Amino acid sequence: MKILSEYYNSNLNTVFKLGIPETNDEWDAYYNLRYEILRKPWNQPASSVRVDDDATALHYCLIHDYEMIGICRLHFNTETEAQIRFFGITEQWRNHRLGDIMLKHAEDICTQNNISKIFLQARENAVPFYERNGYKLIEKTHLLFNLIQHYAMSKVLVG
Repeated sequence: MKILSEYYNSNLNTVFKLGIPETNDEWDAYYNLRYEILRKPWNQPASSVRVDDDATALHYCLIHDYEMIGICRLHFNTETEAQIRFFGITEQWRNHRLGDIMLKHAEDICTQNNISKIFLQARENAVPFYERNGYKLIEKTHLLFNLIQHYAMSKVLVG
């Protein structure tokens, strides 16, 4: 795992690391976590976590004690807009502001690459998280798996 940074969470009295998978085993763990968080609860196939443009996206994860607990994928849609997809934290680590670490990293990468806007499709239960982080609700969009309402959201970045 290529470690990008470490974060100490005083409320939890522990250190979290932000990293990029490098080995086949790490990539397998990354895609397995994407499946466990974002597809398995809705009885979707494991193959549904891999998409055609994964090879051109940036992927990173949040780690605690050598265990991957969060995942994020960032893709540059245009020269000025990026999109976050496949973003999630394992249930036991939610509501500790750990998603903020991954989101801030995505925003920093965008700023470093002169990207001025981030777009995403948020699940209904994640809308308050993104709003707390400065994302604006655009519109109600699709119903994933005929179960999960999504909302288009975006944030304009100032560098």
